[in-house]
Amino acid sequence: MTVAFKYRLYDRLLALPEHLTGEILNGQLHTQPRPRGPHAWAESVLGSELMGPFGQGRGGPGGWWILVEPEIHFVRDTEVAVPDLAGWRRERMPAIPQGHRFEVAPDWICEILSPATESKDRRIKMPLYAHYGVAYLWLIDPDRRLLEAYVLEDGQWRLLGEFRDQSSVAVAPFEAVTLALGDLWV
Repeated sequence: MTVAFKYRLYDRLLALPEHLTGEILNGQLHTQPRPRGPHAWAESVLGSELMGPFGQGRGGPGGWWILVEPEIHFVRDTEVAVPDLAGWRRERMPAIPQGHRFEVAPDWICEILSPATESKDRRIKMPLYAHYGVAYLWLIDPDRRLLEAYVLEDGQWRLLGEFRDQSSVAVAPFEAVTLALGDLWV
């Protein structure tokens, strides 16, 4: 009976209107509207900054898949997260799946915080990502002009650093390239 309920929950996720994003976290369907402007800008700029050097090897080491809002199935159709950005080392995920389900846990996830999502990102998603072994997590707050970078050690998040305003940063797992944080803020 429980399995049938979980699949119906995924059917509800698939049936959401286009202006909503849905996730199934800890057995509950969570929805949120599409992001506001500063969130969308930070997500777009960071994705484009990482894609060249890490996704395509232009000016950096390559070897990564960097994707915007992939549907990650930690448990198929049951534990489903849609982070703002995610990255996989190509040796762990040699090809991008043909369908919409990504069933290999990412090596890196970035969540762009907003007043509507910050609590969920910190209290629900951070522990979930740790549980499934995501090695690196970035939280970006466009309102506070802040990047928090974490590494997973012994199942717990350890803060690598907080970077603010116009800082130029080189932080794991993308320390091979310096990013200008000021470009993320509008």
